[in-house]
Amino acid sequence: MCVAVSVMVWGCLGQAPASASGTAEDGPVGIGVIGEGLKVREVRALLDGWQDGARARVSLWQGGSYVRTVRGWKATSARETRGHRFEQASWKINKSFPHRSQLCVEFTGHDRMPCVTIKR
Repeated sequence: MCVAVSVMVWGCLGQAPASASGTAEDGPVGIGVIGEGLKVREVRALLDGWQDGARARVSLWQGGSYVRTVRGWKATSARETRGHRFEQASWKINKSFPHRSQLCVEFTGHDRMPCVTIKR
């Protein structure tokens, strides 16, 4: 079942369990979460290829429902490593989140939204 929320798609998302650390990909979009226990220190968003004007944001979901924006839209930086081009943004979070909640990343112009599930 897919439930549309603006340009975000829930239920068709790439999801990965994590104890406040983990990664997930959904098509060209990826998320990396760094932390311990339920506390998240940092979130990183990656988009394959270069895209002028790309922006990303982080949102919190629980039980399949949108809760709130954790970090608003942020301009990405174009990077290249060993011939691989990508857009990247990162945020310092330093907050705890509820068990089984999900942090998701969204890029402008893309309907993919990978999520990492926060677990004890």
